[in-house]
Amino acid sequence: MLGVPAATLRTWQERYAAVVPMRSEGGHRLYTRDQVEQLRFVVDQVAAGLSPADGHRLLHERLAGGLALRSPSSSGPDRVLVLLAEHDPFAAEFAEYFLRTEGYETAVALSAADALGKTTDDRPDVAVIDMLISGGRGFELCQQLRERDGVPVLAISTLDTPDDAIAAGASAFLLKPVEPLQLVSAVQDLLGRSAFLRPGEQRVEITR
Repeated sequence: MLGVPAATLRTWQERYAAVVPMRSEGGHRLYTRDQVEQLRFVVDQVAAGLSPADGHRLLHERLAGGLALRSPSSSGPDRVLVLLAEHDPFAAEFAEYFLRTEGYETAVALSAADALGKTTDDRPDVAVIDMLISGGRGFELCQQLRERDGVPVLAISTLDTPDDAIAAGASAFLLKPVEPLQLVSAVQDLLGRSAFLRPGEQRVEITR
């Protein structure tokens, strides 16, 4: 998930005691969402050239001061922003968690108007749109994002309407409930060449 060997995580836990997970009955380490973000912060600091000790010291300082955890690469050229336009706040939080653990930045919108507003200042690289957002305005939102900004769209819905979604401008469709690996895989697909199709080219329908 973080690209860090389990042995390294154990060493960090024992040596620096900054991120201490709970244990399951089977003895497995269970990290909370916040702890995953904290570990990601340390990993990014080490990748930027700091030692693990200095990375954990900086983590301690930021946590003690109530400061946000901003990684060195959060605004760099490799930054990838995923817009999550979802009518269900619980589903949005679930999807956001798994996308962030894979290294993506996320912007969550719970209405079509909010989704459009979030793209005004910061164009997302991919949009994941629930077709039922704002009473079914997902199709309209999908079309607006494709026509206005050329954003590749992954349409999701509890209704099996892939043809309608593709006709509205979506590049891919997944039927809810969406498994985390399905979501991450679909987003990765849309970040490839198939996500940036020229007018007239066939769009990709993902129905895993």
